[in-house]
Amino acid sequence: MKPHVFVAMPFGQKDDSRGGKIDFDKVYQNYVEPALVAANVEVICAEREQRAGDIRKDMFQELVLADLVVADLTINHPNVWYEIGVRHALRARGVVIVCGGKITTAFDLQSEHKLRYQLVKGVTHPDISEPNPDTLNEDIVALTQMVKETLESWKGRKISPVFNLMPHLQEPDWKSLRVGEAREYWKNHDRWENHLELARKSKPPLVGDILVLSEEAPVAAFQADAWIQAGVALLNTKQYDFALEQLQRGLDIEPDCLNGLQKKGICLQKLAQKKWKNYSIDRVKQHYQKILKTYPNDSETWALLARVDKDVWTESWSELNLSVKERRAKAAEEDALLRSAIESYCQGYSREPKHYYSGINALTLMHLFQDLTAEADYEDRMDMLQGAVRFAATCETNAARLYWAKVTLGDLEVLVGTPQTVKRAYSDAIANNGKNWFNLDSARSQLQLLKTLGFRPDNVDAGIETLSRAINRLTKPEERWEPKQVFLFSGHMVDEQDRKTPRFPNEKAAIAFRKIEEALVEMGAGPNDLALTQGACGGDLIFTEACQKLGVNVQWMQPFDEPEFIQRSVDRGGPEWRDRYFAAKEKLDIEKLPIRSAPQSLGSTPSRFGAYYPYERCNLWLLFTTLSFGTEKVRFICLWNGEGGDGPGGTAHMYNEVKDRTGMVKWVDTNSL
Repeated sequence: MKPHVFVAMPFGQKDDSRGGKIDFDKVYQNYVEPALVAANVEVICAEREQRAGDIRKDMFQELVLADLVVADLTINHPNVWYEIGVRHALRARGVVIVCGGKITTAFDLQSEHKLRYQLVKGVTHPDISEPNPDTLNEDIVALTQMVKETLESWKGRKISPVFNLMPHLQEPDWKSLRVGEAREYWKNHDRWENHLELARKSKPPLVGDILVLSEEAPVAAFQADAWIQAGVALLNTKQYDFALEQLQRGLDIEPDCLNGLQKKGICLQKLAQKKWKNYSIDRVKQHYQKILKTYPNDSETWALLARVDKDVWTESWSELNLSVKERRAKAAEEDALLRSAIESYCQGYSREPKHYYSGINALTLMHLFQDLTAEADYEDRMDMLQGAVRFAATCETNAARLYWAKVTLGDLEVLVGTPQTVKRAYSDAIANNGKNWFNLDSARSQLQLLKTLGFRPDNVDAGIETLSRAINRLTKPEERWEPKQVFLFSGHMVDEQDRKTPRFPNEKAAIAFRKIEEALVEMGAGPNDLALTQGACGGDLIFTEACQKLGVNVQWMQPFDEPEFIQRSVDRGGPEWRDRYFAAKEKLDIEKLPIRSAPQSLGSTPSRFGAYYPYERCNLWLLFTTLSFGTEKVRFICLWNGEGGDGPGGTAHMYNEVKDRTGMVKWVDTNSL
């Protein structure tokens, strides 16, 4: 994504304080614009002349939501000062001030980044100042560097004097800044968000799509949300390390995003449980405790902290090959962890009494503690908590949460009721479930855990029996097919006949096929694997044919709709390659793995990225989709001459990305064929 930079400055020739004029058109053309182009940002300029109260809605929207505002305060121009004031009122960061000659000493701007550039009298018009050609290159480099540094400092201190002096002031939600009349800006945003939502709601979520769309977000604020959504989708598919990476990218922009912080904690805990790298349970607890310093009354975070101790306590006895009596003794022995979990759940529930999830967990663990230790430490709190949880769950009005409220009432009957009341309560929950197999299985799993400790066996068995009958009436939904290995391919198309310097001539196709087939065989490719590529003439089709020979499942993902793709990337190889394309397509399992086109899945290519971007975009799409299956499964094969010059998503980028993550790469060098 290219960051949005809004330029607030005068235009045309304006009077300066010394009686002359300054040519701000030349300031922009010779100084500001070259510096921003070098910083690789998208530049949005204020109107050249604006009457007070007549700011166009789209430009005003860009000013508010831009990733950075560059403001020129060489002269006291009212529109520029007004625009800085609006920015300071709504955004805590993201302003760079430049001044020609003397830097402004305005008291309210003491905390801002400021940069001086040199002006000199023009040769043709001595009364008109313009950027000094002798220092212009240095000034451009300095502005480029400051822009880059400011864009990278989202986690730094708040530089807006409004937010700096009012530390408890919060930036508004980005979408609440929407100006309805700014149709062009929000039309583009809505198209982007619609595709993002479709990818998120797909079964399973299309994580590769989400990640590409994240890169194409209109501004960093929306990009942060998209990266966090991608992280959540990866978390749900148990790709914890890759999920953590995406969540952190979002948190780098929005460090106080509660949902992102909570999901990061879950990833950290899962990785600690897997003993991944240097992740530890202590680090997880420290993470949640840090969140609670910012959000001390968030019940969900307290519950997540409690879950850490609860899971460690459970792991200390549940996986051991012990009798029920021995397991109960071991569970009682680890009562410190149990007490810690109880207190965290109680903290969460006391801060939000309607958060019955915390309440029922606290109460269940109290009953377990009493049952295992025969101690009455929580006796005085249990009756009160029982009534509070029952009332909270009974008062649930959110239809989407009604099933879980009813399950909570069933869990409560397990603790204090009879087998008959347990059956009745869980039957009521089942009636509100909507045939969700996983919801029923989740409720049953909690009871099965209690059963392993011999807790209230009659009540627990009644609950398991009731839920099991309902589960047996349903068919377990098919989960996403998980390939054993995922092969990603990138490589050259076959040379056109008039190419001056051969790169991959047609006569090398046969030997390239043998080399690629050898690489696939060496990696153990077979029917349980997936291969992803575009299907272009040359390397893509050769790779496809080699995979099909070995029985590997192949899916094509293309930068254009198929007719345009064939015209651009297949027909250029001649009739032979067109025939090979349709022969390979005939063997694809289109029903299982349909041919996907970027325009249909991701929307039209954003024009701001340039003419070559559809190809970069498709390579990123392929790469992210491959990684979404798990980095340990990725195998990369490329047919490449080794030359640089690839942009983001090119062969070189893909080669280095996969090599750094997994090391599982095979380079077929076209120079050695």
